[in-house]
Amino acid sequence: MFSPNLFEIPEPQIRTRLRNKLRRLAEQEIFVGTSSWKYEGWMGSVYSEERYKTRGKLSRKKFEEQCIAEFAEVFPIVCGDFAFYQFPSQAFWQKLFQTAQPRLRWAFKVPEEVTCRQWPAHARYGARAGYENENFLNADLLQKAFLDSLEPYKDRVSVLIFEFGTMSKAVMPGVDAFIRQINRFLSELPEGWRYAIEIRNPEFLAPDYLACLSSYNVAHVLNAWTRMPEIQQQLKVEDVFTADFSVVRALLRPGRTFEQAVKKFEPYREVQEEFPSVRNSLQEIIARAQRLKQPAYVFVNNRLEGNAPQTIDAVTEAFSVADGSEDRDRGDEFP
Repeated sequence: MFSPNLFEIPEPQIRTRLRNKLRRLAEQEIFVGTSSWKYEGWMGSVYSEERYKTRGKLSRKKFEEQCIAEFAEVFPIVCGDFAFYQFPSQAFWQKLFQTAQPRLRWAFKVPEEVTCRQWPAHARYGARAGYENENFLNADLLQKAFLDSLEPYKDRVSVLIFEFGTMSKAVMPGVDAFIRQINRFLSELPEGWRYAIEIRNPEFLAPDYLACLSSYNVAHVLNAWTRMPEIQQQLKVEDVFTADFSVVRALLRPGRTFEQAVKKFEPYREVQEEFPSVRNSLQEIIARAQRLKQPAYVFVNNRLEGNAPQTIDAVTEAFSVADGSEDRDRGDEFP
């Protein structure tokens, strides 16, 4: 008997494994995903090139506009790093959430318009470069320019991340000054959203900083970044878990800059350099969330090892079902 699926190309094994393992973790409110998603280097593993061809050739425009739908067939969550650079319009949000299936959960970096204390001396910032940002920690601006537009999709947003880039003492005298300012800011934020703070100054990782976040049930983002202690070291800090949920961003190997990682790993087709301590840390955080039955949001960047899906595949292997049920396709719906 003729089968209409006889000549279909088999799904890559990594895609099947990831979908099933990540689905089971998501059922426990442990959401593991990537930072951003528009990577052509994932063709043949996460993405199917045929979906994005026009007149027999790969259409980059079609890929960038539509690949989020295929991403959601594999991953339960993604971190929208793009929001850091702009206040997206209502039309932008509408198109994004219409393209992505409702099952996909989101984390968003809050626009740097709110988290940047002084604009970097970089051409991208134009006339503002080098000057103080008058909107630093402006909760009213955040509400009107960001949260109000995102409100219709609130049930699909898992966490909002405030990323604070490295600040010199001239910009932020020390952790006490930082705590005073974020304490005021957090007290002004509207309820009903999960918030997390990511710092890039290692000296800020102090007891009073953690206590401040804990008083508002705001998560400290356990992050792998150039100048931050390794996640394994952060896990040893007393009371480092400051909320009833956890957030992790595995971004870079300590000591390596973003630009160096891009040069080394692009176009992100495969893992080129394993980072065992980070992998072990991610497994430890996932196991903790399982034990405590608390939500966890774990994000891996291509620039950590060279290919985020392969890193996630390796990390989550420790949570595979021993009886082999991870190989059975359980449909395409996440909880």
